[in-house]
Amino acid sequence: VQMVESGGGLVQPGGSLRLSCTARGSIWSTFSPQTMGWYRQAPATERELVASITSGGNTNYLDSVKGRFSISRDNSRKTVYLRMNDLKPEDTGVYFCNSMGDASFAQWGQGTQVTVPS
Repeated sequence: VQMVESGGGLVQPGGSLRLSCTARGSIWSTFSPQTMGWYRQAPATERELVASITSGGNTNYLDSVKGRFSISRDNSRKTVYLRMNDLKPEDTGVYFCNSMGDASFAQWGQGTQVTVPS
């Protein structure tokens, strides 16, 4: 299974983006039980968890994005979304997604670049 992220881009502060991440090669019965996470990595920093969603739809967020980002999933499409509003320069980075609880679920994708200029 390969994660494929899309939807990034260059956006001015205060703008919005919607990221998508699809588990290519997965099937519903293996995707739907996964707790999925969106991560980001800024230059010269460690990858950090931004948001997560359980199989039941419970969500958690990094404090700095609470109220601005929203994670959702469509199990029939094996896809996880990240809606990002009121973007700030500190949100800049490459965004990835993958399972949080199963390291063998999927290969990491290339990520999608989000750039918010200061």
